[in-house]
Amino acid sequence: MRQPASPADPPALSPSRAGRGVKIGVVAAAATLLVVAQRMGLFELFGEPARIKQALLSLGPWGYVAFVLAYAALQPFGVPGTVFILAAPLIWPWPVAFALSMAGTMAASVVGFSFARFVARDWVSARVPARFRAYDEALKRRAFLTVFLLRLLLWMPPMLHVFFGLSGVRFWTHFWGSLAGYTLPLLATAYFGQRVFDALRDAPPSAWAGMGATAVAVMVLLWLARRCSRRDVVPS
Repeated sequence: MRQPASPADPPALSPSRAGRGVKIGVVAAAATLLVVAQRMGLFELFGEPARIKQALLSLGPWGYVAFVLAYAALQPFGVPGTVFILAAPLIWPWPVAFALSMAGTMAASVVGFSFARFVARDWVSARVPARFRAYDEALKRRAFLTVFLLRLLLWMPPMLHVFFGLSGVRFWTHFWGSLAGYTLPLLATAYFGQRVFDALRDAPPSAWAGMGATAVAVMVLLWLARRCSRRDVVPS
């Protein structure tokens, strides 16, 4: 015979109440992050690139915190992550630059993923580009590998954070797949960033002219290839 529930037993949370609690927690965490970043003057600091290096170094270890906070607060909402990734090796030795770039990139990815999944799912779902939705089936079959490859190739566009948040991929699959995908490009950028910057700074005008001509040639070839592909799909 079934025993009646004890009056002391706590009522079970319904899925809707649990989901509401998660949303409130994410919103509170995001709001706290933005307030802390604003109070530390990070928005003004990263709005003036000439001040970044001197200001962060003057903060000592707190400069690490300021860098990661600014990255996590700004990148998911439109500020290019490459600004932070390219700046890091110009400020710190490459091992520190790599660690901070990885911490900031992962924090920004988690913020963007959580915002899409728990806070503004309906609003952002209509804004995900169709090119990302083409990976829905791949995520269902090979979630970790798909997250890894997209992070390796595309890095961290805000809309990719959103796409993963709207998809059915689990949080920890997204987390570890992103971490693995980011490792190689961030390591290469941190290690070679200062060297590439020095080489470009010391390059003669002829080298700049050659790089410009190469860039123009690549853009023309891409345009011609796209034009030819469009002709092929036009019905006769």
